[in-house]
Amino acid sequence: MHCNSAHISSRVPWRLVILKSEAFVNRVPFCQTVLHIHTYSASLETFTSTMFWLATFLLLQCELFGAVSSGKVLAWPADTSHWLNLNIILEELVHKGHEVTVLVPSGSMKMDLKKDSLINAELFSVTYSKEQNEEVLNTFLSIWIYELSNASYWEIYVRLKEIMIDFQLLQKSTCDGVVKNKELLDKLKKGKFDVVVSDPLAICGELLAEILGVPFVYTFRFSMANSMERLCGHLPSPFSYVPGSMVELTDRMSFVERLKNTMFYLFQDVLVFRQFGKFWDGYFSESLGRPTSLCEVMGKAEIWLIRTYWDFEYPRPTLPNFEFVGGLHCTPAKPLPEVIWRYTGKRPDALGENTFMFEWIPQNDLLGHPKTKAFITHGGTNGIYEAIYHAVPMVGIPLFGDQPDNIVHMKTKGMAVMLDFNKMVTQDLVDAVNTVINNPTYKENALRISSIHHDQPIKPLDRAVFWIEFVMRHKGAKHLRPASHELTWYQYHCLDVIGFLLACMLTIIYIFVKVSTLCCRMCRRSRKKQKTQ
Repeated sequence: MHCNSAHISSRVPWRLVILKSEAFVNRVPFCQTVLHIHTYSASLETFTSTMFWLATFLLLQCELFGAVSSGKVLAWPADTSHWLNLNIILEELVHKGHEVTVLVPSGSMKMDLKKDSLINAELFSVTYSKEQNEEVLNTFLSIWIYELSNASYWEIYVRLKEIMIDFQLLQKSTCDGVVKNKELLDKLKKGKFDVVVSDPLAICGELLAEILGVPFVYTFRFSMANSMERLCGHLPSPFSYVPGSMVELTDRMSFVERLKNTMFYLFQDVLVFRQFGKFWDGYFSESLGRPTSLCEVMGKAEIWLIRTYWDFEYPRPTLPNFEFVGGLHCTPAKPLPEVIWRYTGKRPDALGENTFMFEWIPQNDLLGHPKTKAFITHGGTNGIYEAIYHAVPMVGIPLFGDQPDNIVHMKTKGMAVMLDFNKMVTQDLVDAVNTVINNPTYKENALRISSIHHDQPIKPLDRAVFWIEFVMRHKGAKHLRPASHELTWYQYHCLDVIGFLLACMLTIIYIFVKVSTLCCRMCRRSRKKQKTQ
C-alpha cells in the first residue's frame, strides 16, 4: 500500500500535519508526510479539527497496513560475489520495511555488513578460518585458470573433484555451525521467520528452512550444466537446443555440438552431481530424522530467482516458479570524481579532496559515462549486465567458471569479441579493442540489447523483491510448483506409458501373426483335401 500526500484545496495558507512517532516512521517509512491542509477562514477551527482527525485516521490505516505487510526474512548467502548480489536484495527488503537477518559464518571472506546497515547479522562459529577459506578458493582459481584450458573432460573431472571435496568439507562445517548448534537453532525457531532466502550453491539454506518449517526462495546465477535447476527444480532443458551452462555453446547447434552438449549434461549428472548429492542425501536424512535427499528438499523451493534475463539468455522453456531477474544490481551512473584510485590500504593523509579511493572501482559509473566506448572484461555476470545496462560493447577475456560461457552469449548476440587468456598476445588485444570501437555493428547491437533490458514492466530488483514478499504474504507459492515433483523419473518421461503402448503393439502383432499362421495352416489343409478328392 502506498500512501501519497493527500491535498485538500482551499483558499488560505498551507498547514502540514506530520506524525512524529519514531516507531511509526520506522515501521512505515513511506507514510511520513501525509496530509497538506488548506483551511478556510470562515470555519477555521472546526475544519482544521475535522481534517486533523481525518489525517490521524489515515495515518493509523497506513500504520496498520504497513505493519501487516512487513515480514521477517532469514538469509543464508554464499560468499564473494554471490553475497554482493544477495545483499542488494536484502537492502531493498529492509527499505520496504522488512526485518532481515543474515547468518554469517566466522570464516566468511566477504560478508561484511556496513556499519550503517539495518540488516541484522547473526554470527556463528565454524571450524575453518577466513585464511583457510581463501586458500581453498585461490587453489580452485589457479587450477581452473592455468591447468584446465587444454585438459580433457576426464582430467577436468579428476582435478575438480579434488577441489570440490575441499569445498564440500567447508560447506559441511558451515552447516554444522547452525544445524548442530542447538542454542542458535532454538533462537532461530523463536524468531518466527516468514521466509528464508538462500543461494543453492551454499548448501544448507534449504535444510534450515525445512527444519524451521519456513518457505524458502532461491536466488543465484546457475549451477553447472543447470543440474540443480533441472534435476531438483524440474526446469525443462531439451538437450537439442538448450546448451548446458558452462559448455560454451549456443542454441543453434550442429550434430557434433548437440553430441557434445548431451555428453556434457550426462557427464555432469552421472559423474558429478550424483556423487556430490550422495553425501548431502545422508547429511539431510540424518539432520531431519527421516529418509530424504538433497534434490527432494531443493525441489521444495517456492521461487527460483535466476540472475539473468532474455537480453542474455537464449530462448528456452521455463516454469512459472522460475523468475529471471538479471541486472538487479544495475543503477544509473553517478557523476565521476576527477581521480579514481583502487586502493585497499590506509588513506594517505595528504590525499586531495578531488581524489576518491575505492576498494572496488565504481565500474557501473564508469560504464555509464558517455565517453566510455568499450569494456575489457573477464566476463563476470555482474560486469556483463552493467555493460548491457549502459549499452557498452565488450572485449571478453574469460578466466574461469561461467565467464567463457557468458562471453559466448554476448559474442553470439553481436556485442562482444572473445579472446583466449592463455593464447592471446598484445596485438590480439589491440585488434579486438579497435574492432569493438570502430565497427559500428557492436555499438548498435549493444544499444539493441540494452533497450530490451530496459523495456520491462517491472525492474529486476523490484521483481525479485515482489516474489519474496509474495511468498511471505501467501505462506509459499505452491500453485506455481509443477506436479512433476510428485512423479517418479519413469513417470516424468512417460516410460511406463511408452512401455504399455509397446506391450499393446507387440500383443497385437503377436495375435496378428498367430491368427495369420492359423489361417495359413487352415488354407493349406483345405487345399490338400481338395487335391485328394
